[in-house]
Amino acid sequence: MPRLLALTGSPSVHSRTAVVADHVLRRLSHAGFEASHLAVRDLPAADLLAARRDEPDIRRALEAVAAADGLVIATPVYKASYTGLLKAFLDLLPQDGLAGKTVLPLATGGSLAHVLTIDYALRPVLAALGARHVTAGRFVLDSSVERGNGPDRLLPEAELDLFQAVDEFADALRGLGAAALTAAP
Repeated sequence: MPRLLALTGSPSVHSRTAVVADHVLRRLSHAGFEASHLAVRDLPAADLLAARRDEPDIRRALEAVAAADGLVIATPVYKASYTGLLKAFLDLLPQDGLAGKTVLPLATGGSLAHVLTIDYALRPVLAALGARHVTAGRFVLDSSVERGNGPDRLLPEAELDLFQAVDEFADALRGLGAAALTAAP
């Protein structure tokens, strides 16, 4: 079964983006995928910004990306683009750091004015890093994420839309597994 990694680029400890990524991971885990979550904000900032790839935490994070068959890349929208925190991490990947991988891009934000962030800001970087297949991403409005009383949740309409993207991503990953099986001697 393909291994998945959710990579979130929010600097906030109480991140709506992480709530969305966790919903995605639960859905994928229930579908039988091995999934884990890496919040870039948890990496040592000095090592991240100084591009110290050999430092243990940074090295482990890069190895997790390399070992994953599929990535969920989730970011809040800041200044009409993905976060600088996510950019700092993506800059540490080798030029072909996403080669052979299937990627689901996700963004969260306060306004539909930023819905094209995935296609105009994030998708080109993922393609430049060699992603095999970047599936249709999703933008989730901040107002669709309910936090506070009880467990964090998504409004039903947002959850349905998100899960459609997740199911397409899972199908693409299963296709990757089938292709690998048919290519095996």
